[in-house]
Amino acid sequence: MSLRTLALVCGVYDLLLGLPMLLAAPLVARLFGAPAPVPVVNAWLNGVFALALAAGYFWAAHDAGARRGYFWAAGVFAKGLGAVVFVLDHVLHGSPPAFLLFAATDGTLAVLTLWLLLNTPSPPRGGGTPPG
Repeated sequence: MSLRTLALVCGVYDLLLGLPMLLAAPLVARLFGAPAPVPVVNAWLNGVFALALAAGYFWAAHDAGARRGYFWAAGVFAKGLGAVVFVLDHVLHGSPPAFLLFAATDGTLAVLTLWLLLNTPSPPRGGGTPPG
């Protein structure tokens, strides 16, 4: 898998997460066995966050080699830390077991991102004067 393909996969994943949280938060909560979010604005903001990640991934897909920093921030850090938070919340606060699906998915994407970043050469950096 290439960084570009991973960006597209992650972008679609975050889009499919963000839209329902933004547009139907109480229904999404019920489907995952969680109480309705109170206040609902917290779920909406999570949807906005997921949509922002999706937009970033689609942007990064256009030049994945040059936009590796986004993969470190969104793919390794945000998804990796998100997976840890889901597991901790389940263990410490008894969040629904269905939330562990997010931990597994985010964790898998974080590990895959890390592996690709470490095993895909960075493009050469330009050291000359920019054209113009």
